[in-house]
Amino acid sequence: MRERLVLRLRRSLTAPVPKPAWPAGIRLAPFEPDRHAQRVHALLVEAYARGGGYVEPFAIWWPSLRDDSEYDPALVFMAANEQDEIVGVAQCWTSAFVKDLAVVPAMRRQGLGSALLSHVLGNFADRGFSHVDLKVEADNPSGALRLYRSLGFETVESYRLA
Repeated sequence: MRERLVLRLRRSLTAPVPKPAWPAGIRLAPFEPDRHAQRVHALLVEAYARGGGYVEPFAIWWPSLRDDSEYDPALVFMAANEQDEIVGVAQCWTSAFVKDLAVVPAMRRQGLGSALLSHVLGNFADRGFSHVDLKVEADNPSGALRLYRSLGFETVESYRLA
């Protein structure tokens, strides 16, 4: 297994937070765990298939997520298209940490990731947090690092994983 450089990024919420600009035909959809957990998992599997992240099989992933003390279903932000397909998701922890941000490959580079992340930033600003954190592999192939930097995220820590 190769060694990976992981970056912990932070975005201060004292600076203005951009309003989400949703791509045409895309809307924020409420997350209903019993109805959407398997679909969100499938999106994560698809989004991470070429690297940039990893998700356990559903039977491990869902109980681990659902039973975590930082899990709140209100912090799972889903984007859906006009056919009600989930095309993007931001799964956050109650500590203002973005656990997963994923967009289906066909919707990448159309502003969906930026809209989701802007929505997350606004949500945590409204909750009174001073910043939002996330982690990303430095060589993430999806362009995630470029997206995070464009929204004002800065590196606060880096470390290597084997």
